[in-house]
Amino acid sequence: MVSDRTEFESVAGGQSMSYTVRSKEGGDGSPAGDLLEVAMGPQHPSTHGVFRMDVVLDGEEVVRLKPVFGYLHRNHEKIGESTTYVGSMPYTDRLDYFCSMTNNWAYALTVEKLAGLQAPERAEYIRIITAELTRLVNHTCLIGFLLQDMGALGTPLMYAFREREKILDLFEALSGSRMMCNYMRFGGCRVDLPAGWLEQAKEVVAEYPRFLDEFEQLLNENEILIARTQGVGALKPDLAVNASVTGPMLRATGVNYDIRKVDKYGIYDRFDFRVPLGEHGDVFDRYMIRVLEMRESIKILEQALRDIPEGPIVDPKYKVRNFKAKPGEAYGRIEGPKGELGFYVISDGSGNPYRYRVRPPSFINLTILEDMCIGQSIADAVIILGSVDIVLGEVDR
Repeated sequence: MVSDRTEFESVAGGQSMSYTVRSKEGGDGSPAGDLLEVAMGPQHPSTHGVFRMDVVLDGEEVVRLKPVFGYLHRNHEKIGESTTYVGSMPYTDRLDYFCSMTNNWAYALTVEKLAGLQAPERAEYIRIITAELTRLVNHTCLIGFLLQDMGALGTPLMYAFREREKILDLFEALSGSRMMCNYMRFGGCRVDLPAGWLEQAKEVVAEYPRFLDEFEQLLNENEILIARTQGVGALKPDLAVNASVTGPMLRATGVNYDIRKVDKYGIYDRFDFRVPLGEHGDVFDRYMIRVLEMRESIKILEQALRDIPEGPIVDPKYKVRNFKAKPGEAYGRIEGPKGELGFYVISDGSGNPYRYRVRPPSFINLTILEDMCIGQSIADAVIILGSVDIVLGEVDR
């Protein structure tokens, strides 16, 4: 039983946090301490953007936690229904601004199903290369941000951003933009690889294992990291499956599910790579899965950069002007760095989609945040949120 509600609001360092104290009573009606309701966010350092966690605490232990989204509403899906098919491609870049290349690919796959287009051989290799480079960018930065959440200010994140810059240089040379690439097209890619690009990419990929060795040496045996992550925020496999959690979050629980292996979209069936799996589903497993996935991405990149053929980069049936898809519906999905990224599009035969919906991994994976945080400390809740790996552009509702 709760009574005697008192509300407060504080402002510290330019960040606002409201909190409420409620007295709770024991089973016999005697006082049993206070519950503290804390609204962490929006625009709070721990929430990485306009997102709020409503947390109820008993001392420092999380009793309840409700994620609240909706502060960022970009109207992406409605825009997709009021613009041309190709006009939506630059908007997909901004769903997850760390992963614009994979966002492009998921949307392109969906429209290709509707229009009956097929990317040429060379374009399929380019898509694989850009997608796995994107996975390296995402996972490297996620580890940097996760350590920042733990209080390791500066060093891991700067190491991560140093390596990210090398890959962004490749994206800029290829697409003209470092982050919002707008590179994929239905039935292929917008432009071919510039002269010298493959050689530069091979150099970056060849150097990446050495960086990962340094990164792991810095972090893996750090006793603070181990104490803060092992046994924290454990997720059970059955709950992950029932909640439609995908990506590294799911595989950290031991569930062997990777859309690159299940759907074999693109030409992933030609490449030799394994799917790393965790055992405990805790924050440490989620961290290690991403490290191991980067190792596998490097293996895929080495094979793709070695075997990429010459040839056209777009299906000749694709027409840029007045593009229309035949009436019907399609759902296309890929294994994005954060999980399953899918697009559902209905065509009525006009130049715009009749219906346009996105299945973003950040949005879905956030739904089990409370389950992972109950019984943990408030400091651990921040780290658990960081291990989910969200970008608020995908939590657009």
